[in-house]
Amino acid sequence: MPTTASASGVPLLVVEDDPELRTGLERALGAAGFVVRTLADGSGLEDELDRTRPALVVLDWMLPGRQGPDLVAVVRRRSAAAVVMLTARESVEDRLRGFGVGVDDYLAKPFVVEELVARVRAVLRRSGALPSTIEVGDLVVDEDAARVTRAGEPVVLTPTELRLLVFLAHHRGRVLSSTQILSQVWGYDTYADNLVQVHVSSLRKKLEAHGPRMLHTERGLGYVLRAAP
Repeated sequence: MPTTASASGVPLLVVEDDPELRTGLERALGAAGFVVRTLADGSGLEDELDRTRPALVVLDWMLPGRQGPDLVAVVRRRSAAAVVMLTARESVEDRLRGFGVGVDDYLAKPFVVEELVARVRAVLRRSGALPSTIEVGDLVVDEDAARVTRAGEPVVLTPTELRLLVFLAHHRGRVLSSTQILSQVWGYDTYADNLVQVHVSSLRKKLEAHGPRMLHTERGLGYVLRAAP
């Protein structure tokens, strides 16, 4: 069975005036497999929508010149892209206004980048732009249903093992370091390699109960999920 694409190649547009945040979002979403374009304000939004045809726009509410709510209307007129709004406004009234102008999700600053990536994936799955299932050989991971099968047999995982497998599956074929895994799966910035080793070992055993090894350790580098030969 072939490996099924997930975020790979899905175009996104980030409109954010804070250069540090804009760069961080570009890196995080790019690392998640998306093709990311960025704008510092809304002045070139129409042209960028026509040029890149993004599946989703991450849009800051407070921008120089035209602001978020007005730009949502531009997105709606010009494309079929979903919209995730970023804002420092946290009141219920502001959130209702955001949803009232047609955003698909709303995230208040400050936020954890991993949460934004997860919300982007969720919005894209709801819109049909991103499949909810990831297939790696005979392994099928259904994120929405939190269900995993291998060779047609269910694989019962803990919530942490499932998060680990989803991260590995989204980056299948790539060697991921313990630091990368800790940051994305646990949200840790500190080094705790034993934590990763323990969960990888447990996950590997459960996967191998239904077929040959597909979760490999690359000594000194990290871990990689590959379809079994």
